[in-house]
Amino acid sequence: MEDFLNKKNKIAVIGVSNNHEKWGYKVYKTLKSSGFDVYAVNPKYTKIDSDRCFPDLRSIPEKLDEVITIVPPKVTENIVRLCKELGIKKVWMQPGSESEDAVRYCKENGIDVMYNACFVVDGLEETI
Repeated sequence: MEDFLNKKNKIAVIGVSNNHEKWGYKVYKTLKSSGFDVYAVNPKYTKIDSDRCFPDLRSIPEKLDEVITIVPPKVTENIVRLCKELGIKKVWMQPGSESEDAVRYCKENGIDVMYNACFVVDGLEETI
């Protein structure tokens, strides 16, 4: 888990929301306020608060180390394939975004994967 929590990682949060009550917003803002280098990804938005929001992983100008998915499982299955193509080696699937197929794909393709755990509740709070 420590490898996922390294603040040197460039992280994309896929499924970010402008709705402050949703986990997509909470995870993104918690990472940002904790000092992580984080990118918002959601094709529905151009900004999250005052931050640029990217429509997809390919549009981010940096090489990413990690992706956090907060999307339906079928979307996550597509995301993990794109991660392999882009050379992203870590995927954290928030509860509800994981699927057996996505997890298996990661394991079979050398992508470190975390699932059945919340990045904020189970990850960051352990480091505090």
